[in-house]
Amino acid sequence: MQPGERAGRACERGFTYIGLLVLVMLIGFMLAAGGQVASTTAQRERETELLFIGHQYRDAIGRFVAQNHRYPQELNELLGAAPDSPLPAHFIRRLYPDPMTRAVDWVLVPAPGGGIMGVSSASAGTPLKHAGFDSADLGFEDAEAYHDWVFRFDPRGRFLPAATPARGTAPPH
Repeated sequence: MQPGERAGRACERGFTYIGLLVLVMLIGFMLAAGGQVASTTAQRERETELLFIGHQYRDAIGRFVAQNHRYPQELNELLGAAPDSPLPAHFIRRLYPDPMTRAVDWVLVPAPGGGIMGVSSASAGTPLKHAGFDSADLGFEDAEAYHDWVFRFDPRGRFLPAATPARGTAPPH
C-alpha cells in the first residue's frame, strides 16, 4: 500500500463517522419533535375529556336539584337517590376522575344556601384551548389555568360565568 492510500482511507473513515453523527442527531431531533406532538395531542384529549366530564357533573347537579329541590351536600349523592327521596334515581354513572390530575379531587363550588352547585379541576396547568367553547362555558376563553374552568349549575336555567371573583368564595346571586 502506498503512503497516500493510507491517508485517503483514514480521511474516508473520518467522513463516515461525521456522517453517522449527523444522522444520529437528525433522528434525535425527529424523535423530540414527535414526542412534543404526542404530548400536545394527549393534553388536547384530556381537555376534551375535562369539558365532557364537567358537563356531566353540571347536568347531574341540575337533575338532582330538579328532583330534590336542594343541592347535593357531596358528590356521592349524585350516584343514587337521597334517603328522603321517594324516587330512585342515579344522576351520574360514577364519580369521574379529573382528567388533568387523574384523581377524584375536584374543587367543589359551594351553593349559596349550602351544598355543591358545581365543580372545577384542581389542576393549575395552562390550557391549550382558548376559543370555540360552548355557550354553556362562558368565560373559559379567558382562563389562565384549568381550575378556572368552573362547571356550575344555575337553577334559573342560565349558565353562570366561569370566573369567580376569588377562589372558594360564594358565587354571585
